[in-house]
Amino acid sequence: MDRKTKICLVVIFLGLANFLAYGGVYVVLYGEAVNGRVVVEPDGSRTYYLHSGREVSRTSFLVSGVHSISIWPTVLAILLAMLTLAKDRITSSMHSAVVRGRAIITIIAILLTLVMGLLTYEFARTFADHLRNPAVRRAEPAARAAPAEGERGG
Repeated sequence: MDRKTKICLVVIFLGLANFLAYGGVYVVLYGEAVNGRVVVEPDGSRTYYLHSGREVSRTSFLVSGVHSISIWPTVLAILLAMLTLAKDRITSSMHSAVVRGRAIITIIAILLTLVMGLLTYEFARTFADHLRNPAVRRAEPAARAAPAEGERGG
């Protein structure tokens, strides 16, 4: 096995391990943070909620958010490694003069990089926005006493 193949296989297995870890964290926490929210309580403290509505610690929220963001570069790395391993087979099977095999591989790699880059950016932007601009929970108004008998409620 040549060096390039070994590197590609390591990237694929590490990427799969990251994806499995993400799935495990998702199941344990019952959700993820990128689509969750941060709430500033009336006392000034912050409460962190996953998209499922489950309240979690700040650390769990941060770990979940960063791990969710890391999935897109992980998918990109796996796909590029697989494309690299399949490169020779793809180029040998394309005999069209219009588009050569290496050009197709380059186009696919560029498109994958753009799409995964945009998804990574969007997830990171959304997550950072939750942290920078938390929702504010209003204090519950004090319960108004029922009017005493003979008083007009108003």
